[in-house]
Amino acid sequence: MDMKGKNVVLGVTGGIAAYRAADIARALTKRGAAVYCILTRNALNFITRKTMETLTGNPAVVDMFERPSQWEVEHIALAKRADVFLVAPASANFLGKVAAGVADDMLTTTVMATRAPIVVAPAMNTNMYENPVTQRNMQTLRDLLHVAFVEPEVGLLACNTVGKGHIASNEEILAAVERALSEKDLAGYRVLVTAGPTRERIDPVRYITNRSSGRMGYAIAEAAARRGARVTLVSGPVALECPAGVNRVFVESTQDLYDEMARLCPDQDAIVQAAAPADYRPEAAADHKIKKTGADGLTLRMVENPDVAAMVGENKREDQVVVAFAAETEDLKANAAKKLEKKRADFIVGNDVTRPGAGFDVATNIVTFYDRQGETALPLLQKTEVADRILDRVARLLREKQDT
Repeated sequence: MDMKGKNVVLGVTGGIAAYRAADIARALTKRGAAVYCILTRNALNFITRKTMETLTGNPAVVDMFERPSQWEVEHIALAKRADVFLVAPASANFLGKVAAGVADDMLTTTVMATRAPIVVAPAMNTNMYENPVTQRNMQTLRDLLHVAFVEPEVGLLACNTVGKGHIASNEEILAAVERALSEKDLAGYRVLVTAGPTRERIDPVRYITNRSSGRMGYAIAEAAARRGARVTLVSGPVALECPAGVNRVFVESTQDLYDEMARLCPDQDAIVQAAAPADYRPEAAADHKIKKTGADGLTLRMVENPDVAAMVGENKREDQVVVAFAAETEDLKANAAKKLEKKRADFIVGNDVTRPGAGFDVATNIVTFYDRQGETALPLLQKTEVADRILDRVARLLREKQDT
C-alpha cells in the first residue's frame, strides 16, 4: 500500500523489543508515510531518540512538558495529525494504564486524545501476556477504543524462555497499519458472516462436529466492521472473542444455523458463509448417555441436515451479494464450480485443506476465488489478509449491483 500523505504516530514503550521500532519506522517511511515518534522514558533505555529522529526525519517526543519545536500543544497536535496510531512494542504497563484511563506521560496522553484508529503490537514475558489482567485490559481496549491488536508470536524471549510474547513480524504489523488506513468502503451496508462448526447431538454428553476453529469467519467479521459495515456474526461453538462492534448470534446445530439464516438473511446486503455446518446428524439423539454393552460396536443411523447455503441462494435478492466457501480434500476446482451454481453464489472461496498452511487451527490460508468469469488464486496469506481480499471483492460487487 502506498502510504504517501498519511501520518503515522509511532509509540514505543520500554522493553527489549523496542529495537524493532527502528525497522518499523524505516519501513513506514519507505512506503511514503510521515512518521512521528513518541518514546516513553523507559523506551530510552533500549533505543535512542536520535535513532528515531534520523530514521523518520521528524522530531521524536518524550517529555510532556519539554518546549515544543512549534508553538502548539504537542500531544493534541500529534493526536489530531495521526491518520493511524501505532504502538509497537506495547508493554503490559502501557496496556493497563490506557485501559484504566490513566494519562500520565506523553504517549498515554496522546493515545487518549486521538480519534485515529489505534493499532497495538504487544511484547512481553509469556506469563505477563497470558495473565488474566493483561487479557482483560486488552479486551477493554478492543471494546472501548476498538484497538486492533497484532498478536505476539511464540518465540525466544529476553528472559531466555520460549513462549507467546515475542513481538509480531514487521509484515504483520505493517499489514495491520494498512488495514487501519483502508477506506470505509462498506459503510452503510449490512453484512452477515457465519463462522465455526456445528454440533449434532448423539446423547447428552456426545456430539458430532468438525475441525473448524472459526478463525476465518471471525477475521471476516472483524474486517467488515473495521471497514464500516453493520455486521452480524452467526457463530457455532468456538473459543474466540467477539470482534469489537459486531453483533454475535450463537448457534449449536445445523438446524439452528438454518433457522437463524432464514430469519436474518432477508435484511442483509451481503452474506459471507464461512461456517462449516455438519452435513449429517444422528436420526435420533439418545435421552441418556449411551453405555458400553460389550457388543461389537455402536451403530448410528445418520440423516442429512438441511442445506443452509442452498436455502440462502434460493432466497437471494438480485441486489444481494452471496459468498460461499468450499473446503475440499480433492477436486477443488470441480467441486467449487458445482457449488457456485447450486448455491447461486456470486463467488466461491475454495481451499484444499490438505495443503500446509491452509488447514484447520492455523492463522494462515491458501484460497482461490471462483466465479462465472474464471478463477483467481491467492498465495499463502494470513487469514486477516484473506478476509480483506474477500471483502474487496464483496465491496466491488455491492457497488456494481447498486449501479445497475
